[in-house]
Amino acid sequence: MTQLPQATRWIAVLLAMALISVSLALPAAQASMIDTATLAEAQSATEARERIHSLLERDDVRDQLVGLGVDPAMAEERVAALSDAEARQMAARMEELPAGSSSVIGAAVLIFLVLLLTDILGFTDVFPFVTSTAR
Repeated sequence: MTQLPQATRWIAVLLAMALISVSLALPAAQASMIDTATLAEAQSATEARERIHSLLERDDVRDQLVGLGVDPAMAEERVAALSDAEARQMAARMEELPAGSSSVIGAAVLIFLVLLLTDILGFTDVFPFVTSTAR
């Protein structure tokens, strides 16, 4: 059997040490079962966000938001930043509103109030007239 040159041995040792260190640095993958309730909650939150986004895409709602001084793009960002529970609550509230023009006004007012609340809590700075409690 032939002897490996000294440089080849050092390269082999360095490669072995590199492989060992990489394998130790990576955590082991863990898998677990997801229960139906968790999956249903995540899906309902996604559906709620889609309903809110579809409402915000309507021209009459956008006009109402602009009339209230809210940038529609900022409202879209706020909806994306809502927690799952807040998105479900907002979508449920919109379903409770009566049909017709009052629902559009009610939805726009609801979105305005959510934006105002997050501004007061200091999460965002949309309205210049709001003094935040967190600042």
